[in-house]
Amino acid sequence: MILHIETKRGQFYCTHCKSRNVIKSGTVYRNFKSVPIGSKPVTVRMKVQRLECKECGHVSQEHIHFADNQTGYTHRMARYVADLCRICTVSAAATMLGMSWNTVKEIVKAYLQRRYSKPDLSTLRHIGIDEFAARKGHVYKTIVVDLVTGRIVYVGEGKGADALDGFWRKLEKSGARIESVATDLSAAYISAVTRHLPDAVYVFDHFHVTKLINETLDKVRKRIVREERDKERKGLPAAAMDGAQPNHMSSVIKGTRYILLRNRADITSDSDIDRLNKALSVNHDLSAAYYLKEESKLIWSCGNKPQAASQLGDWLGKLNASGIPELVKLAKSISSYRDGILAYYDKPTSTGMVEGINNKIKTLKRMAYGFRDNDYFNIRLLALHDYKVA
Repeated sequence: MILHIETKRGQFYCTHCKSRNVIKSGTVYRNFKSVPIGSKPVTVRMKVQRLECKECGHVSQEHIHFADNQTGYTHRMARYVADLCRICTVSAAATMLGMSWNTVKEIVKAYLQRRYSKPDLSTLRHIGIDEFAARKGHVYKTIVVDLVTGRIVYVGEGKGADALDGFWRKLEKSGARIESVATDLSAAYISAVTRHLPDAVYVFDHFHVTKLINETLDKVRKRIVREERDKERKGLPAAAMDGAQPNHMSSVIKGTRYILLRNRADITSDSDIDRLNKALSVNHDLSAAYYLKEESKLIWSCGNKPQAASQLGDWLGKLNASGIPELVKLAKSISSYRDGILAYYDKPTSTGMVEGINNKIKTLKRMAYGFRDNDYFNIRLLALHDYKVA
């Protein structure tokens, strides 16, 4: 469908000085793709007047109010394409509309830049900071998330303290008062946050603390299996289990990694419970590490901060008293994070929302089969809270 239009006589004016004292100096026909009607593509064909201003001498084409001078589509078409790309990929939108992939991508990019490129930081109160792998090859990005609204307010390149330099400058200009910050246990984030936000409550996310505890439990498991296999190779007797026939300890513990790391309350299968009990019964170190892992959950379920401090102190004491090298090392690490862990009771926040956004980012990358344009990727991240990616 082709719609032929032209400007009425007497409505021309100079685009440079706005004077209506202009003379016509030729015409040209331009085609603009507009919103389809049903499945029919629509083209607006306009007779565009070339004008010469008698006041300033400027020569140009007449002003076109429904499209940009350098584009071949209308403003309404641009909004339609941007809305369409909220629910499908750029490739699918390009195929549906009969447009090139590059054109659709540039439309969406320009639309998103106008709307999301300068997020308002003045209302920030609680933020979470985390990094994710942008692509293979150890290429990372750091994101800052508003933990109240769930929107990404900053995207930095890399995963060190330098990745946040731009954010600190913007935050200072905005005048925002940050009350709490939640991050993982990264030393780079710790130094950057304490330097730039000394008055904010700094909370170490309990998800990452639990991850550190789980990694320690897995190290204990691996050491036990490795030592048992060394004994087997040297011909030493294998461990016996509950008076039954001798069994190789490594074969009992092998394959129990995910059972050991799961929450005890989530293990409901009789076979999994049986495998867990057998694995814990054949080695003291593994059993001690497992039950201390489960006991660590009590730190975040206390009624107040003093109770939590007491619980944490008792738990750290048990780690040291165990004499297990991995647990003693864990106790030293957790002790250095003590204040940040207990700060949860001052501001009960975490990076759980940030981890959820990281999952959305993975889905976004998978849907797009990666991003070649880094600026486009960054602006899509800033608009992620308004987009459907799954």
